[in-house]
Amino acid sequence: MTHGIVTAPQPEAVEAGAEALKAGGNAIDAAVATALVQTAVDPQMCGIAGFGSMHLYLPTLGEHLLLDFYGRAPAAVKSDMWQDLIEREAEDGFGFILKDRVNEMGYQSITTPMTLRALDTALKRFGTMDIADLLQPAIHYAAEGFMVRPHVSYFWNVKEGAGRVPTIEKLKNYAATRAIYFKENGQLRAPGEILTNSDMANTYRRIAKDGVDDFYSGTIAQEIIEDMRTNGGMLAAGDLNLARTSDNPPLWGEYRGLRVATNPPPGGGVMVLEMLNILENFDLKSMGHNSIKYISTLSEAMKIATVDKDNYLGDPNFVDVPTERLISKTHGADMALRIKSGEKTYVSRLGPQVEESKDTTQVTSIDEHGNCVSLTHSLGMPSGVVSAGLGFMYNGCMAVFDPRPGNPDSLAPGKARFTAMCPTIVFKGDDPFFIVGAPGGTFITMGVLQVILNAVEFGMDAQQAISAPRFCATSNTIDVSNRILRSVEAGLNLNGYPTRRTYLSYHFAGVHAVRLTGAGWDGGADPGRDGMAIEV
Repeated sequence: MTHGIVTAPQPEAVEAGAEALKAGGNAIDAAVATALVQTAVDPQMCGIAGFGSMHLYLPTLGEHLLLDFYGRAPAAVKSDMWQDLIEREAEDGFGFILKDRVNEMGYQSITTPMTLRALDTALKRFGTMDIADLLQPAIHYAAEGFMVRPHVSYFWNVKEGAGRVPTIEKLKNYAATRAIYFKENGQLRAPGEILTNSDMANTYRRIAKDGVDDFYSGTIAQEIIEDMRTNGGMLAAGDLNLARTSDNPPLWGEYRGLRVATNPPPGGGVMVLEMLNILENFDLKSMGHNSIKYISTLSEAMKIATVDKDNYLGDPNFVDVPTERLISKTHGADMALRIKSGEKTYVSRLGPQVEESKDTTQVTSIDEHGNCVSLTHSLGMPSGVVSAGLGFMYNGCMAVFDPRPGNPDSLAPGKARFTAMCPTIVFKGDDPFFIVGAPGGTFITMGVLQVILNAVEFGMDAQQAISAPRFCATSNTIDVSNRILRSVEAGLNLNGYPTRRTYLSYHFAGVHAVRLTGAGWDGGADPGRDGMAIEV
């Protein structure tokens, strides 16, 4: 009997999720098992001190919701504390570069750790297994070690230009972090070498024994807060005590007769629905996949959604987000007319620009009962900070807040910042058709959009839809992967579009998806992220 399917960027994690299904677990158990192993084997992409959004469609329980767990700015934050430190804005809108990089590295870059709370909450409400049992594979990989994969090594070593602190510098900067990731000879571990993390294993054993509350209000919490207090961090005991997930109804839209459910603000679902509404006014299939016309049309939709994100999207608990207008068919039609008239949208950015790194991960799972999970979780950008003896790295989510007071994503105590995470489910009638999500910073929405279109417009299966070459326009430049035809790029240039080609063949988000058809399921894992899909 087929029990389900799991897809994610890390083979070890996918296998753990598959084993949970084999043991009789449901899609929630599988997703949590996968996510916990991800924190051990991809510890800069995600972690128990991270944040995220979990899209749950659970027909067996009559539930359909977003279990959101966004990192929130500590209570000690002040709205104007960084406004005099601004050097520039990231080109793709993924945060700001500040003097001394205080917002992206170190103790002041940390928002409330939420991931562990969310995984435990999901299990207790919707799962059939206990987190103590599902922690065991993660404990094994932390204690016995995991083999460094190409994408893990790539992320540690990549230097994408001046501005952001490279991850390798974050790994070097703190003694407890350096002791985990560097060998005795001072070299960072290379692909194929084994990385062990005994402190993480011991922390996970403590959580398995004493429960998740120990992390938020017990002895682990005391160690966290003492380290923050000693090193000038803003995170305090009150912030940990207030760490709770939130239930939100899905944000709904339609595209060519299909129903699309995604996450509400401060997530990126608004952008996905807005772009689909714009593009519904074009005959994309007749343009030809990744043709000059196709890329220029999608790029204009991407830029429009990016400008609207910059101007309007933030935490709805703090700002009035015009969600209904942005996702309306009228707005989509108006923006489509702008594109058809030949008008090019300009994306404004503060200061000189370079591309930034993207750090997040994804789990997609379904089970034999039709329960579906799309879980995106992240460290935002890793802070580099590991508390001595605890082994896990904290998020660096403060980096994406706007240090200028008075804007939708400006700093405020208890506020969540915008994230492009958009775990999405496309329905045919009342039945799920395509479950999708991705890591990749501001590239997430653009990757998810293209993969949905590949499946809907061009009839691709999940793996084909994910593997097709992608591009991205989160600025005035169209970024293209190395498999976009050079003749197409030349045509874009002749039409007045600046382009930038990456050396990577698979880029612009790391999309993972499952497609459901009358013939069964098929899953896809992004080739650029080393992952896989397993059906059991």
